[in-house]
Amino acid sequence: MENHSIESTTPVYTLSTTSTLSGIPVHSIRQYIDKGLIIPYRKESNRNLFSQVDILRLKYIHKLLVEDGLNIAGIRSVLALIPCWAIRKCSAEERENCHAFQSDAYPCWEASDKGKLCKNTNCRECEVYRIVENYPDVKSYIKSLIP
Repeated sequence: MENHSIESTTPVYTLSTTSTLSGIPVHSIRQYIDKGLIIPYRKESNRNLFSQVDILRLKYIHKLLVEDGLNIAGIRSVLALIPCWAIRKCSAEERENCHAFQSDAYPCWEASDKGKLCKNTNCRECEVYRIVENYPDVKSYIKSLIP
């Protein structure tokens, strides 16, 4: 029997299907895209496709909004706390020249000037963006760093 499992980062779901699977309205998903909270895969036809990781991220964003009472700016700040430099093992020199390391207002995938380690990285596939696969929230990831 063939195994037809889909890689968690493979963009296969349309916006409508993603809305159904995540329980989040289409207009909200579009807003999260516009605000840089989620990075959908964009087809040549300009249609967005989403992966299982994107659905996990959408659910986390929705939890922060509804259960924790944060606004979009607050969520961006929480996502900015993800220590991308530690995950990607950036050197002191790379951190010095990276806007993601210096900013607390936006997540690393929104940085205008990324360090050289990340310049040519597809953020959708980066372990920093995919952190929701293994940790339900930013705090649980940070706790995992403490021995």
